[in-house]
Amino acid sequence: MSKIAKNTAFKKAGLWVLFLLLPGNYIQAQTAMVNVESRHLSSLNGEWQVILDPTRIGEWKQVWLEKKPKSKTDFVEYSFDGGPMLKVPGDFNSQLPELTYLEGIVWYKKVFHYKSTTEKRLFLHFGSVNYLADIYLNGEKIGSHEGGFTPFQFEITDKVKEGQNTLIVKADNQRLQNGLPGTGYDWFNFGGITREVNLIETGKIFIEDYSVQLKKGSLNKVLGWVQLNGSNVKQKIKLKIPELNKTYKTESDNKGHASIAFDSNLKLWSPENPKLYKVIIESETDTIVDTIGFRCIEVQGSKVLLNKKEIFFKGVNIHEENPNKGTRAYSKEDALLLLNSAKELGCNLVRLAHYPHNENMIKEAEKLGLMVWNELPIYQHIQFSDSLVPKKMETMLKEMIHRDRNRCGVVIWSLSNETYPGTANRTSALIELTKKCRVLDSTRLINHVINTQSYTNNAFNVSDPLYEYSDLICINEYIGWYIPWQGKPSDVKWKFAYPDKPVFISEFGAEALYGSNEGPTDEASGWTEEYQKQVYIDQLEMFKTIPNLCGISPWLLFDYKSLGRMNQVYQKGYNRKGLLSEKGEKKKAWYIMNEYYKKR
Repeated sequence: MSKIAKNTAFKKAGLWVLFLLLPGNYIQAQTAMVNVESRHLSSLNGEWQVILDPTRIGEWKQVWLEKKPKSKTDFVEYSFDGGPMLKVPGDFNSQLPELTYLEGIVWYKKVFHYKSTTEKRLFLHFGSVNYLADIYLNGEKIGSHEGGFTPFQFEITDKVKEGQNTLIVKADNQRLQNGLPGTGYDWFNFGGITREVNLIETGKIFIEDYSVQLKKGSLNKVLGWVQLNGSNVKQKIKLKIPELNKTYKTESDNKGHASIAFDSNLKLWSPENPKLYKVIIESETDTIVDTIGFRCIEVQGSKVLLNKKEIFFKGVNIHEENPNKGTRAYSKEDALLLLNSAKELGCNLVRLAHYPHNENMIKEAEKLGLMVWNELPIYQHIQFSDSLVPKKMETMLKEMIHRDRNRCGVVIWSLSNETYPGTANRTSALIELTKKCRVLDSTRLINHVINTQSYTNNAFNVSDPLYEYSDLICINEYIGWYIPWQGKPSDVKWKFAYPDKPVFISEFGAEALYGSNEGPTDEASGWTEEYQKQVYIDQLEMFKTIPNLCGISPWLLFDYKSLGRMNQVYQKGYNRKGLLSEKGEKKKAWYIMNEYYKKR
């Protein structure tokens, strides 16, 4: 049998399922139902028993079987009992000193009790596990998932037992050459069960998915659909918006699908007025409640319009890291710490780099009036020529859009960052992914971020075949840091292969250690706040020369962990390009950006 014996994708019961048959390993990734908070939940969060497996031997020992000695001469060389406990959700690296730099396997165990009923179905839902997850229930493997930043689930209706059940999860954050991201990236590889775990109980027929958003280009026409899951799924459907005294009635077809289309006098969501409505979706057997806003985002010529009015994106890049704790961010409190810091800076948009962040970030940003740039982890050095990579990209794209399509704050789907035109199959694979994204959701802007523009004689030549398929020309440039200035910032010239599109400077900046001003302030090697400040002053001056500039997003809000940053005087394992230190201290460049955003 070849290494990849079989791979095929198909749609079953309204759920996208990807099967890969590998030697001795059956992998099943199932897209999770949406709006988990509105479901009947039983949380599996809290303390889990763990076995640390740095030598990757647990698979051979069949840890999930929890074997016990049967005779006096038997012994078993593993046990969850007597070992450490880890909190879920949470990364394992920050919880035990011996796991600080682990990129490998930790086995998790949780015991739960369940009283079964023939009238209900039961699902096991994970917010995310980084990066590979194998799931075992009562000694049986029920499936696997690849991808560290999107939710997945398994139906366990026919597998759960009356009374006590044992759940075991193998979490493996080892980097993969054909993974997304690949083996090289500039952030900390937090491993483990990093988001919430829940049991979800539903009826035999339940509302699995829905879309409720404005038609692209419209300010009052709502288009969407509802999808039921189950058998005999032809039912009457109601959509209610109580504040508008609106009730829309429809009926699902034999496949459980019902279309939605109606006009309404809506108060539109915007950063100045982040209006959200309570939306109730009812079938004959289920009810879902969501909070949804309505807005129109589009490009017309060289301008970006929000609700038909030109808007300038005042952005900042954010990693999913709690700077105070040095942990993977996951909670509402984590989200508010990061997002309120962006608001204080003066932002109206957050670029959630370089992967889909947790739902709390998306939902709290929406409430605060922050537009969201949502991004796939297709970051540098991806092996596009590997036959599995395009399939993985499509699966992650579907999972991201599936989770967040009803969040009006999400205005941009970003499909790649800093990939290289010369990489085999890169351009064709990403063009195909872009086309699939437009089919899945045409109501948002779609972009690719490029950093391969040339800079010679104080002039930029901006060209990449992906720009033809992008709504925005998104550029990462670090003039003044990785590349020296070649003239005055005010004299920079620009040549664009697609001159009529809006331009977004998605990354710029320089590193500085907070409080460092003792070295040369006019040299990058000093790592001083003064040098970082001057880079920002020069960059803002250069931005005046950019035609069609629609937004900027400095790199980045907080200093964050990155093991590749090995200057032991100034970096100490941190990327120091933050406007704020990891303790939240404001560097001098923060005030430059704050004043600029106040004036925009």
